[in-house]
Amino acid sequence: MTDVQITYVGGPTVLIEVGGWRILTDPTFDPPGKRYFFGWGTASKKLQGPAVAFDDLGPIDAVLISHDHHGDNLDPTGRELLPRMGQIVTTAPGAKRLDGDAIGLQPWQTTTLASEGKVDIEITATPCRHGPPGSRPIVGEVVGFALQWEGQEHGVLWITGDTVLYDGVREVPKKLDVGTVIVHMGGVTFPWLSGPLRYTMNAQEAVELCGALDPTTIVPIHFEGWKHFRQGRAAAKTVIGASPLADRTRWLEPGTAESIGV
Repeated sequence: MTDVQITYVGGPTVLIEVGGWRILTDPTFDPPGKRYFFGWGTASKKLQGPAVAFDDLGPIDAVLISHDHHGDNLDPTGRELLPRMGQIVTTAPGAKRLDGDAIGLQPWQTTTLASEGKVDIEITATPCRHGPPGSRPIVGEVVGFALQWEGQEHGVLWITGDTVLYDGVREVPKKLDVGTVIVHMGGVTFPWLSGPLRYTMNAQEAVELCGALDPTTIVPIHFEGWKHFRQGRAAAKTVIGASPLADRTRWLEPGTAESIGV
């Protein structure tokens, strides 16, 4: 069994340490207080800064960006820091926008992180739909990431990315044996634009998805720190705590590295 260290930085940002690799997800390092515009009348204010400053994280070997075009997943500070983060893996359109040596993946495409002295990690992009049906031309392309390496006892480590629960996400349990899932929640809505229509999963949908996955460990993230997150930590804990998955769920404390067996 491989021991993985996960540090929750805030929002969608975590540091994953495994097999000699230090991998960051969706870098958001701006201070709180700024308002961000996502297009088509959507906007949000950042309420909390990162629990760990970038310079205190240590070296980063690779960064996984579920989508580069929303400031709550890649903010201006995170974008400025990208040259210090090693290999970038993101969506195919995002790789073109970021230029450089970014690797762009379509859903179900794979790439491999390989370096002397480190375990090879195969990364598979997984489907996401970051909003209601028909919203993809507006919200753009988003992917999740499934990480697989030799020695995993309980299955792959899957980061869902920003997505609602839909048929594309439901394919994942059919195609992958998931041991640990880092699930983006928050129940994002923009009531003035689309009423109750959501742009990310809430805890109820996370329970449904994870029931199909049957993972060993569930790590919720992406539920606090921004005004457009409608279901925060307390409400999400109540929902998951009342489900059969309560004892599999790890609620990470911001800024603290925690070990998870994979």
